[in-house]
Amino acid sequence: MKLGLLIATALALPVAAHAQPCELKIGAMGPMSGGAAQWGLAMLTAAQFAAAEVNQAGGVKIDGKPCKVTVVPYDSKYTADGAAAGSNALAAQDIHVIIGPVGSPEATGIKPVAARNGQIAWNAAYAKNALEPKYPLMFHIAPGPAAWADAMIKRVMKDFPMKSVALIAPNDQGGTDIATVDAEAYRANGLKTTEEYYQRGTTNFAPIVTRILAANPDVVDTASSPPGDAGVIVKQLRLAGFKGPIGRLGGPGTDEILRVSGGIDVLQNFYWFETVPTDDPKVKAIDDEYRKLMGKDPVGGTSFWADLPAARMTLKAIGIAGTDDAQKVAAALRTLPVEDPNIGKGYWGGKKQFGIAQELQFPFGVGIIKDGKNLGVERQDVKPE
Repeated sequence: MKLGLLIATALALPVAAHAQPCELKIGAMGPMSGGAAQWGLAMLTAAQFAAAEVNQAGGVKIDGKPCKVTVVPYDSKYTADGAAAGSNALAAQDIHVIIGPVGSPEATGIKPVAARNGQIAWNAAYAKNALEPKYPLMFHIAPGPAAWADAMIKRVMKDFPMKSVALIAPNDQGGTDIATVDAEAYRANGLKTTEEYYQRGTTNFAPIVTRILAANPDVVDTASSPPGDAGVIVKQLRLAGFKGPIGRLGGPGTDEILRVSGGIDVLQNFYWFETVPTDDPKVKAIDDEYRKLMGKDPVGGTSFWADLPAARMTLKAIGIAGTDDAQKVAAALRTLPVEDPNIGKGYWGGKKQFGIAQELQFPFGVGIIKDGKNLGVERQDVKPE
């Protein structure tokens, strides 16, 4: 009886092992609390949706075996230390692919740590060194203002003639790298510029608002201030009596700015950058596709749409490589055309600015609210480098 039991057990082992489910874990990183939470939650939403799409189609094949994709989130809190800690925490779970992080401080923190851990990461930072050739496993979700600020300023000046602008941004790399590039673009278009910087985490902007009103600029640009902060800035500017247009050359987040500031009647005259042309019907359809598959509303506003192509392309590259080994996935990624079923076609860019062509460049959008009326988001095409 004992010998028969042992034989039966031995015969059953391969079947039991074969029955074990295959799971591929990927990370999603970004600020998921605080003023920049919308951006981090958008990154997480994009990763989860891309994973659900792949799982619905049967999973991603690893070593020829279909695996279910699961997403492990990490709140990097928009700090360098947070992103570095996140890389290590995800590496401890044997995760080699990360969708995120978002901002410049996080990009600075994660690059060397992810390189040591052998992890691919996608940052959405507008830092001047968002990509570097010495970190070939880092990819970039979209270009920064160096690529589009000039074209955007020329467009918005048709609706909002201006001679001077004051820029407001946090006083860390996530603020200064963007605001200084924005200021240079404004100056190149003949505008007098001033810059104001604040400590990240500030909730009362009254001193800055007072200085801005004293300088009497035609326009105030919230640059790369997180959407929650920008909403407070807008509200306090309007309460203090500022009547001019308010701009935003530092990234999306208009839904959150509208909510925090008090709505379109408060904004009145506003222009902003969108990473993708958000009024395109195929782009807007992403939310309906998400609801149909996930059974709930998406989180993250239009930033979610902009982050989605990177997540989709990464999972496709994993399937091509047949592994989540970062070096092999990166090699597969570099061979993929830049295209997305909702966003359309784009190009690999970044060589000119960063020395490495690992940046997704899709058409972008310029949004305008004029006299309290939303005029929508105009599509702006990009050309290959």
